[in-house]
Amino acid sequence: MKLEGGCYCGKVRYVAEGEPTLKAQCHCRECQYISGGAPNMFLLMPIAGFSYTKGTPKQFTRSDLERAVTREFCADCGTHIVTRPPGLPAVVLKVGTLDDPGLFGGPQMAIYTVDKQPFHQIPASLPTFERLPKR
Repeated sequence: MKLEGGCYCGKVRYVAEGEPTLKAQCHCRECQYISGGAPNMFLLMPIAGFSYTKGTPKQFTRSDLERAVTREFCADCGTHIVTRPPGLPAVVLKVGTLDDPGLFGGPQMAIYTVDKQPFHQIPASLPTFERLPKR
C-alpha cells in the first residue's frame, strides 16, 4: 500500500508505504487536544516506509513525561501529521492528512475509551479498549 498526503497549507508532504499494522480511533486526552476535541483516526505505518517528500515538520516532545512521544506537525498551518512513540518501529499517521482519507476504510477498534467524552461516537460493532489491547 502506498499512501500520500500532507498538511493543510501544502508545505509539508509525505509518502507512507507498507501495510498498516493497526487502524484505530483514539479517544485519549492527548488526541483530543490535537484534534480539537474529537477522537483521532490513525494508521500505524511501518517507519521504514515513511518519509517526507516536501518540507520539514516541526517536532515537539514533552520534557516532563517519561517515554514521551514526539509529535510532528507543519510549523506554518499547524496540521499534526504523525506521532513517533519511543521504541516503536512505526509512525502513528493521522488519517485527516491523507490525500484520499477514504483509503483508511474505517477503524478496527477504539482505544483509550477511558478518556472518551459523552459526545464521542463509537460504532456499536467496534471493539473498544479502556487503554490498549493486550498484545
